[in-house]
Amino acid sequence: MTTIEIPAGSPFGTDNLPYGVFSTGGGSPRVGVRVGDSVLDLARALGDDVFAAPTLNPFMAQGYDRWVAVREQLTSLVTGEVPDDAVHALADVTLHLPIEVADYVDFYASEHHASNVGRLFRPDAEPLLPNWKHLPVGYHGRSGTVLVSGTDIVRPSGQRKADPAPVFGPSTRLDIEAELGFVVGTGTPLNTPIAPDDFARHVFGAVLLNDWSARDIQAWEYVPLGPNLGKSFATSISAWVVPLLALEAARVPLPGQDPEPLPYLRESRPWGLDVELVVEWNGEEVSRPPYREMYWSPAQMLAHLTVNGASARTGDLYGSGTISGPEKHQRGAFLELSWGGAEPLTVKGEQRSFLLDGDEVVITATAPGASGGRIAFGEVRGRILPAE
Repeated sequence: MTTIEIPAGSPFGTDNLPYGVFSTGGGSPRVGVRVGDSVLDLARALGDDVFAAPTLNPFMAQGYDRWVAVREQLTSLVTGEVPDDAVHALADVTLHLPIEVADYVDFYASEHHASNVGRLFRPDAEPLLPNWKHLPVGYHGRSGTVLVSGTDIVRPSGQRKADPAPVFGPSTRLDIEAELGFVVGTGTPLNTPIAPDDFARHVFGAVLLNDWSARDIQAWEYVPLGPNLGKSFATSISAWVVPLLALEAARVPLPGQDPEPLPYLRESRPWGLDVELVVEWNGEEVSRPPYREMYWSPAQMLAHLTVNGASARTGDLYGSGTISGPEKHQRGAFLELSWGGAEPLTVKGEQRSFLLDGDEVVITATAPGASGGRIAFGEVRGRILPAE
């Protein structure tokens, strides 16, 4: 038997206990929990075959009461002794996509981001379209191209607007969108909307999410039906899923909604999350997007997603949309940071607006923990490869 060392001040202590899927020595992927700089093999430590699966989905499908019970068991277990062969150094494991993604929807929940984009593309009109403050706007993405952190991103090709006719080729305005993603643990049948106050019984946890975006392909295709090929080539998520149960101390009031949402979007106690993201471009920090500034809450997004009768499924993933704050250094997309390329950033001594081949982007985040420290989400990392 052994004890797991948890360094003082670790953002992966007992306040956190994020779940992931890992493998060792070419073995089968299985579910683990990160504790400090170690990974605890749950199938071995708890003696439960649900954790021997190569995805979190079977465990998540067991429901809220089971999530609570396992978290209580783990909190006690990791501070005592565990089997020697159940503990692995983080550096010795391979991390995999933690969930089997059922459906993927991406929202557009930041008023600051939506307003900036409106000013960029509609400078002579109101920044926000008439529907924006009445419903969480979103688009349906492609679940098959959700990738785990560390997976390289191949530059997409597609049609781009040109004069006199469009041209086809690699995107020249490749961008990021720093977001939080929310993972549905237990779904619903058709025609069973999820009320905002029932959010916690359906959403298992949160991940970091990078919605890679080819702005030139997107600009040509998105009228009248919205994003398609400019988004569907890749979406990256962190390898660790922070349980919603670990984020109770991070709840904060929403910044304020005016006009009042329609009844199906109203919460008894509207809340957001005090999560601070950090965006690094080729190793240099360029932005600190604050999730607490988001206009629409995670619960409202899920309520809107299901209000028309659409079912929710275990493994559904939905993104918050780009997280941006009121200050320039809080913008979560390079489109905003460079103001469409008109105000380039200096990155490693070079003037930059959009991603070049070989560039690497790393997004990290922390939130308040229950004991007064910070808990972390790990990272979502991606490097750009040339178009094929």
